[in-house]
Amino acid sequence: MTKANNFQRIRELNYLQKAVLASALIERMLPNYGLFSEATGFGDETLLRNALNVCWEKILLPKSKIDLEKQVEKVEPNVPELADFDMFGTYPAIDAATSLLSLMHGLMAQDDKEFVSVSKISQATVARFIEYQMTVEGEIADNTAVREHPLMQYEIEVLAELIDFVESMGRITSESVKALKKFAVVDGQTNIGLAL
Repeated sequence: MTKANNFQRIRELNYLQKAVLASALIERMLPNYGLFSEATGFGDETLLRNALNVCWEKILLPKSKIDLEKQVEKVEPNVPELADFDMFGTYPAIDAATSLLSLMHGLMAQDDKEFVSVSKISQATVARFIEYQMTVEGEIADNTAVREHPLMQYEIEVLAELIDFVESMGRITSESVKALKKFAVVDGQTNIGLAL
């Protein structure tokens, strides 16, 4: 399945489907933030976890009085600054937090472009990780090498499977969301292949 196909398919999903897909992708990215937080003592993974839970709730109960603005205010100070940390893990941590902010902004503005950007951020995280690994190993990380790398192929496959799952969900209920959340992390690893 080509990359263009996945993004094309995402664009064809309805608003709620895009929202749950983005949330499922963040489920795979958030543990990267937790590992960074553990290693550096910066940030609060629990706070981001709670914010993501609130997003799931908002998707299921759109009329609820959930204050996403307050969640955004809590998450923003927990986004690491690249300049403050000299380690690769900063990038996936920033990507996870940024994706979560995109999801919240999308829900607040009812702008599904924000949801589409989450899948792009997730793929960019994987690409950067592959480039980093290849450079460390003294290999040349050109576009083809990155695209054909098993981890990128796997990211594209997982995205396609998540899209399939979302398309087959029918109505978005707490049951179908629970199943999607479980499915998103069934392989027991983050989007960059770290064990959960």
